[in-house]
Amino acid sequence: VFVFCWRTGLACTEVDHLRWEHIATDEDGTQWIHKPRGKRSVMSRVPLLPHPIALLRKYERDETCRARGKLLPVPSNTKMNDYLKEIASLFNIPKNLTTHCARHTFATLAIEYGMPIDIIAKILGHTNTNMTRRYAKISEANISREMKKIGEMLSL
Repeated sequence: VFVFCWRTGLACTEVDHLRWEHIATDEDGTQWIHKPRGKRSVMSRVPLLPHPIALLRKYERDETCRARGKLLPVPSNTKMNDYLKEIASLFNIPKNLTTHCARHTFATLAIEYGMPIDIIAKILGHTNTNMTRRYAKISEANISREMKKIGEMLSL
């Protein structure tokens, strides 16, 4: 569930409420999650990459998921955070892992790899980019890459 969250940007509670009716395939064959988010019901639109699709397929015949009408076996947020704490302890990860870390990781990696902030905001279901900017930790590699782009443009 954690990996699904960090590969899609969805919060754990959104994954828990995810149903097959939220999955659509476009004319190019790309599968998308179209799901209203939280309090404001802002529509989140997320194209699914191969790994999240594989996770959905892994559990599509799972009896427990099917009986509960869910796509993935999402435990309670408290239980999930307990599992993450245990994993961090087992692997000596010096971070307080929580379900929210997955969403934060998605946003940070998306920024790092050059995805525009307005697109990240749309995927995360934010109403404006100010909400998204709190996830942004701009690395020196990102700064360097952007400066090189400017340098290349100026030397034309």
